[in-house]
Amino acid sequence: MCNLVPIALTVGANRIVPTISIPYPLGDPNTPPEEQWKLRYHRVGVALDALATDISEQTVFRVKV
Repeated sequence: MCNLVPIALTVGANRIVPTISIPYPLGDPNTPPEEQWKLRYHRVGVALDALATDISEQTVFRVKV
């Protein structure tokens, strides 16, 4: 999980799950707690799916916006 996808690609990370921002990678403090929970739950789920996915090259996994 990273918020700077171009850097992750440059250094050779094989599975990349984009996050939201540097100070708040898995949430947005300006949203209600319920919305933050849904956002975090989804991103962590994508990250777990990424770990379970067979890949042969660098892959950036899509997340809901």
